[in-house]
Amino acid sequence: MDFYAVLDQVLALLRQRGRVSYRALKRQFDLDDAYLDDLKVEIIEVHQCAVEQEGTMLVWTGEAPSAAPSEPVQAPAPLAYTPSYLAEKILTSRSALEGERKQVTVLFADLKDSTELIRGLDPEAAQQLLDPALHHMMDAVHRFEGTVNQVLGDGIMALFGAPIAHEDHALRTALRPLGNSERILACLREAEALAAALDDSRRLGQVSRFLSNHFYLMGAYDQAIASGQRALALATADGDVVLHALANYYLGQVYLARGDYWRAIDCLGQTGAALEGAWRHERFGQVLLPAVSSRAYLAACYAELGMFAEGSVLGDEGFRIAEAVAHPASLMIASWGVGLLALRRGDLPRALPRLEQAVGLCQDADLPVRFPQTAAALGAAYILAGRVADAVLLLTQGMEQTTAMEMVVYQALCSLSLGEAQVLAGRLVEAHALAERALVLAREHQERGNQAYALRLLGDITARRGPPEVEQAEAHYQYALALAEELGMRPLQAHCHLSLGTLYAKTGQRQQARAELSTAIKLYRDMDMTFWLPQAEAAVAQAEGE
Repeated sequence: MDFYAVLDQVLALLRQRGRVSYRALKRQFDLDDAYLDDLKVEIIEVHQCAVEQEGTMLVWTGEAPSAAPSEPVQAPAPLAYTPSYLAEKILTSRSALEGERKQVTVLFADLKDSTELIRGLDPEAAQQLLDPALHHMMDAVHRFEGTVNQVLGDGIMALFGAPIAHEDHALRTALRPLGNSERILACLREAEALAAALDDSRRLGQVSRFLSNHFYLMGAYDQAIASGQRALALATADGDVVLHALANYYLGQVYLARGDYWRAIDCLGQTGAALEGAWRHERFGQVLLPAVSSRAYLAACYAELGMFAEGSVLGDEGFRIAEAVAHPASLMIASWGVGLLALRRGDLPRALPRLEQAVGLCQDADLPVRFPQTAAALGAAYILAGRVADAVLLLTQGMEQTTAMEMVVYQALCSLSLGEAQVLAGRLVEAHALAERALVLAREHQERGNQAYALRLLGDITARRGPPEVEQAEAHYQYALALAEELGMRPLQAHCHLSLGTLYAKTGQRQQARAELSTAIKLYRDMDMTFWLPQAEAAVAQAEGE
């Protein structure tokens, strides 16, 4: 290869990568020092398309006018590597962003050992090899509303906090990719100490909010509530309406996980009420639109209470907000809320498409934290539809994900749904182990709603054994019913009455069977849960000896 052929390849490599070290050029083209010096003269002085940096590398500054006679390479426009929803948000808010002074976080990320990876490849082949990794990096940035400022060959430069401002831009950049709960907690504690030392109540409130969410995911609900309440107190003292709304949102999630549905409704309702008007379409540095996610969780709360009309209004409203802004992650949580409410009601034609949409969006948007949550609901819908094999496959994936990511909050939930699937598959030993695991987790973390579901599942398992363990099944059902009544879980109360009535009918206890089944049927009719009426009526016929 003659000198100008090497020059053309170096120019192409510089144009594509943005910067190249002299050491890499020597290795790539087997250059000695004199040959490299001649190339530097051509590139820096003659073509004036690069500058030397720190005496160790060339940095691209512009197109070489005498490069190889090929079509000029167009630098990608920002819209080419910015999702449409994010680009639209930047463009529509440009007037508010111009001329502002901002604190930002700059992220540099590149591919490890890329020089060795592309050794011997021409620039086109090298770019084809590196592009998939670059797209994954950019997707990760966009999930948290960062913007890719430059693509630097085997890496990217990204900004968090500009052009879209985020109060927590430094925290989200540093902590989101870690995936290690101990390291995340250590970083948050360090941030908490710094904010306290600076007597910065605003930042202390933000860190407290992050701590609340971290403890929630870890199943440490008492600590999550304490951190959330501190964020709430700081927001109240500072008159920070947004922090107040977000702190209530995180507290609402925690109360829902603990089965304290009315307290969750109070917190989440305050979030929705605070974020009206233009704030409905703002994310305030969150992965999800708070106006959407608060309504989705409200729909879930009302579903557990059997207040389907109230939940439907809020769930549908959140879905419309998410559709209006075309934000995939928010549409995912909205679909989950609407689908879960329909599932609890027994409305499979509505539940299945919404929950399948939620899982699909979760996977497409690469939101692994949300996959167990959406998979548990869709798996339960598959069980109700008789699609046991599909349920087992999906729920097994959800279980693996929640374990790998150290998220305690979804472990009992996934165990319950998978246990139900194993019951229908006739694998009672596996089902019993899952139900016991769910019960242990629910008791340990005070997830009282999940505790009630686990007790009913244990009743179903013992009732199906041959011969059925009648006394033990009855005890499980009674404990589940008592807890469901205490928590106001009317749909679960109806299911417990149905299970008890069916058990009594099978064992010839007709009077008790009729009483339990009559109660179940009344509850189902009152809540318009017609899916289970044929099963209840068939049990009545059995109890009466027809």
